[in-house]
Amino acid sequence: MITRYIKIIGRVQGVGFRRWAERTAEKYHISGWVRNLSDGSVEIMMKGETADVDAFLSACQSGPAFASVIGVQPVVIPTSTPPPVHDGVFESVASA
Repeated sequence: MITRYIKIIGRVQGVGFRRWAERTAEKYHISGWVRNLSDGSVEIMMKGETADVDAFLSACQSGPAFASVIGVQPVVIPTSTPPPVHDGVFESVASA
């Protein structure tokens, strides 16, 4: 199992990105969460088998049909504690 924390930049809010992430994470058996950030980006914490996480990361490069992803950046876990990851669950959490 590996964990990745990423920030997705572009036109990713108001286009169904969080719901798309939930469905796509389920497809790849990913646990974690997704949330909107105040700067217009989306943040995702994911945990799963390496191949599944890699496939989910690849899918995040384009996102849902109405999204326009400019970049996917790895994020260092901040000093403030992010929401926990619950095994077997991928959910949308409150915006930061």
